[in-house]
Amino acid sequence: MMESAIEKAAALVEAHHYIRRFNGKTIVVKIGGSIMDDPGALSGMIQDICFMDAVGMHPVVVHGGGKGITKSMAQAGIEAQFVQGRRYTDERTLAIAEHVLVNQINQSIIEQINQLDHRGVGLHSLASCVVFADRLFLSEPDGDQDRKIDIGEVGEVRWVNADLLTALTGAGYIPVIAPIARDGGGGKLNVNADSVAGHVAAAIKAEKIVLVSDTHGVRTGSAQDAYAKHLTKAEIACLVDNGTISEGMLPKVQASLTALEAGVSKAHIIDGRIPHSLMLEVYTDQGIGTELVL
Repeated sequence: MMESAIEKAAALVEAHHYIRRFNGKTIVVKIGGSIMDDPGALSGMIQDICFMDAVGMHPVVVHGGGKGITKSMAQAGIEAQFVQGRRYTDERTLAIAEHVLVNQINQSIIEQINQLDHRGVGLHSLASCVVFADRLFLSEPDGDQDRKIDIGEVGEVRWVNADLLTALTGAGYIPVIAPIARDGGGGKLNVNADSVAGHVAAAIKAEKIVLVSDTHGVRTGSAQDAYAKHLTKAEIACLVDNGTISEGMLPKVQASLTALEAGVSKAHIIDGRIPHSLMLEVYTDQGIGTELVL
């Protein structure tokens, strides 16, 4: 019992340096992957976020919910369709996505934050919206020109209301953002949550962005333990070019680069299935997952 107590004290001493260093700094935490379907893992992540708030950091949360949307679509008899890895979103699909992301996931996260005696505030398309987007069209080669592909009510971030986010964190609130944006005409667009997190971090000049999913980090090869601890922009480009970074990891590194190129000091991709992975990344010397820098 004494050894366990000493280890806990040592952990607090190690964290002390980082607590002081990051006091008053803003961190963007994007939660996604299978963690959204694991109440225990999600609850632990929210506890870590509230700890950050308690010791003087300003957390801003962005969440996904793709699996929940797909499940609700199946229950409604709608088959999910993907174009170049992106979900085709018609008006019915958008309504389901909004209900799952806002009325279920966002509301649940806010309730859990408030139950821990912190103050969460939901920012989304049914309340105060801070993310604004333009309609996204994909393209593919068609002879000598590229052909435009319509993927429905899907957007790419145009602007983030950084002033509102800064005011809320300064007043002691934890903003929780659902990735349904508004367009210039007041309509709604479904936006990739990783992309939203990257643009939010860039807009508010966050100290860090942490993308929490169900992967140990960025793979550098096919071996089971081939994960990078540290990657630069140039190294990321090489891994993208050779196909090592693809599919679901690609939007995470793109979001990281969006944030880094706007002045965010570091980006991290970590595994939320590991208990207190967020705390281990921010408040320990060793860290966890993959750290990305310019």
